[in-house]
Amino acid sequence: MIDRAEYYAAKLAYETDASDVYAALQTDDSPVMIDVRSDEAWAQGRVAGATHMHYSEIASRAPAEIPDGSAVVVYCWSPGCNAGAKGALELARLGYDVREMIGGFEYWVREGYPVEDADGTHRRPVDPLTGVARIRSRA
Repeated sequence: MIDRAEYYAAKLAYETDASDVYAALQTDDSPVMIDVRSDEAWAQGRVAGATHMHYSEIASRAPAEIPDGSAVVVYCWSPGCNAGAKGALELARLGYDVREMIGGFEYWVREGYPVEDADGTHRRPVDPLTGVARIRSRA
């Protein structure tokens, strides 16, 4: 039987969240972001800089499009969607260091991180139920 510490260590090795992903994207070792949602969902908006690769296409596309040794973060629509897990499974089978972004695109948007769509890159207001709006002092 796995103990609690091992369970949570394993969970954190396979999952990440929007705030940790945003921080990682600001570094030189930023992960490759893979959006596994439908074409329609992709068109509505996505994590700025993400690649659209529906989970059903990963086995055929990933080896040609994601360099070996890349850290990969995969996401779907929301906590109620398991496409991220399906995509992560396919990437793991190919040998990628992959994590699933829990909360999906919904929480990325709700936390106010950059969203890209046909009109460019923008941010929506932070949802106070999911994140703390940071107000800069004008002093």
